[in-house]
Amino acid sequence: MTYKSFLRILKTAPVVGLSLLLNGCGFYSFTGAKVDPSVKSFQVNYFQNTAEVVEPGIERQFTQRLQNLIQNQTNLSLTNAGGDLVYEGEITEFRVSPMAATASQRAAQNRLTIRVMVRYTNKKKEADNFEKSFSFYHDYGANELLTGSVLTAALDDIFERITQDIFNESLAKW
Repeated sequence: MTYKSFLRILKTAPVVGLSLLLNGCGFYSFTGAKVDPSVKSFQVNYFQNTAEVVEPGIERQFTQRLQNLIQNQTNLSLTNAGGDLVYEGEITEFRVSPMAATASQRAAQNRLTIRVMVRYTNKKKEADNFEKSFSFYHDYGANELLTGSVLTAALDDIFERITQDIFNESLAKW
């Protein structure tokens, strides 16, 4: 092998490597979503709160958080009707329970758990459809009331995790 042919190989290797890498990515995006190119839109129907304990406004917050996550991590268009991907369901649980006890048998920590039932429909690939429950929790001090900033922090943590889990199940296939 001559010096010139060796240099030629070195110059073309990065181009070949990059093209193999890009071809191997298929429909994946940098966020991990695997979206078929024929899928152009999604809709997130309003998630009703059917839990025994109803916290006003969380259904709207959850619906918006799921819409925003999908918009931010894909190039799909949000639509109100006729979406290629449809997310719908309800908030089925909003529960506060004591978690840890002190020496005086009082709760030292409480846990807020939220569960959401999701029905996902992919109109382009019915094999991807599912109906599944997702839940997560947030622990907070027993001397704190679940209002104001404590509730906001809890909902932020819980909704971030649940919406990401829904995204992973429907689009990232993790």
